[in-house]
Amino acid sequence: MTYAAAPDGTRIAYQLHGAGAPLVLLAGQANNHHWWDAIRADFHPAHSTLTLDYRGTGDSDKPDTPHSTEQFAEDVIAVLDHLGIDRADAYGTSMGGRVAQHLAARHPHRVGALILGCTSPGGPHSVERSNDVRRSLAQSDPEAAQQALLELMYTPHWLTNHPGPHHTLGDPTMPAHSRRHHLTASTRHNAWDLLPHITSPTLVLHGTDDLLNPTANAPLLATRIPDAQLHLIPQGRHAYFEEFRHLASPAVLDFLHQASAL
Repeated sequence: MTYAAAPDGTRIAYQLHGAGAPLVLLAGQANNHHWWDAIRADFHPAHSTLTLDYRGTGDSDKPDTPHSTEQFAEDVIAVLDHLGIDRADAYGTSMGGRVAQHLAARHPHRVGALILGCTSPGGPHSVERSNDVRRSLAQSDPEAAQQALLELMYTPHWLTNHPGPHHTLGDPTMPAHSRRHHLTASTRHNAWDLLPHITSPTLVLHGTDDLLNPTANAPLLATRIPDAQLHLIPQGRHAYFEEFRHLASPAVLDFLHQASAL
């Protein structure tokens, strides 16, 4: 296992695969690098891929201290510094997209192209999930709650043909305190005032049928970030990047190719 040290000494596990221009892949809340297992090879013809286990997940340390999306972004910078990578493209989905917003806004010289998937600006300007969705995820029956999450991530047709295991439902090895810290970090995210300062070429991706992180957040991001492009994946739910990889991954690669020519 390979580690980088965060500014506070926390060990952050990372995984670097492939060759070519580096692309940082940032997973969703309470998930580790396995979030990307199904699709990371899609990017390897042109890019190396760098993933990490957020603090509290996977093989990284799990301190019982407050977390934030700003802190997660600083952990990414620590990994880039450790590897001697001066500049990388970044693709963040869900909470990873929130982390990527801070990464690009606070460290513009370190981020090339930026892709924000199924994410939101956070704060009072974002569109929150409905109470029905909240109740479905808060059911007392764990199996029912997990089934509800599955159906928010993927379409019923896809689930019928892909029974799992699914790597987008949370890291099962996380201690309870880490889950709480991740939830708080994601909930308290608010990058609205930072978004106009993002200078990276930006693509906003979202599934049209995403109820977990409502699709209405995508145009909010695309209009708030200067010159951002918006691409919606028809019928895509929260895990559009996996179920509709035949549409999403080429869109990302095309955008990265165009951005590299600027």
